[in-house]
Amino acid sequence: MTDTGLITSLRATRFFFDRAVPPEDIEAIVDVARWTGSARNRQPWRFVSVSDHGVRAGLSRLGQYAQVLAHAPTVLLLLSGPDRGRDTEFDLGRVCQSVLLAAHARSLGSCPVSLYPEDNARAAARLVGLAAPWRADHAIALGHPAPVPPGRPAIPAGRKPVRELLTHFQP
Repeated sequence: MTDTGLITSLRATRFFFDRAVPPEDIEAIVDVARWTGSARNRQPWRFVSVSDHGVRAGLSRLGQYAQVLAHAPTVLLLLSGPDRGRDTEFDLGRVCQSVLLAAHARSLGSCPVSLYPEDNARAAARLVGLAAPWRADHAIALGHPAPVPPGRPAIPAGRKPVRELLTHFQP
């Protein structure tokens, strides 16, 4: 698959087969993601892989759209800590996209989730044994994609055309 095909075929996966994601796949995904650029090369992220059902269930209650975390065989938490800066959220978004693409390249499904408000981000870090200043503002559901169950409403697909998104400025 070309790089363009990898990007344009990426979709959020909210339904997974009940099959573990091998630790070596998770390590390979993080190995790719760690090459993501960051402001001043600070690499302000850390990752915690969670497969324990009880912890995944707890994480699934820490955000309005976090329920998918209870049903994914693996949750990858994206954490930031003591070196958190004003640009950390931007850098976390960049590394999150790298994780999604690396998982997709391995034929795994993924769904990014925000754990907000800030109290939820801190609670998520505590669930995996990390105290302040660590926080997990984002998590990624990972697993082998399963078909969407019948009767589930689909989220609209497709993308806006370039002509609607891009303006060529010429003074």
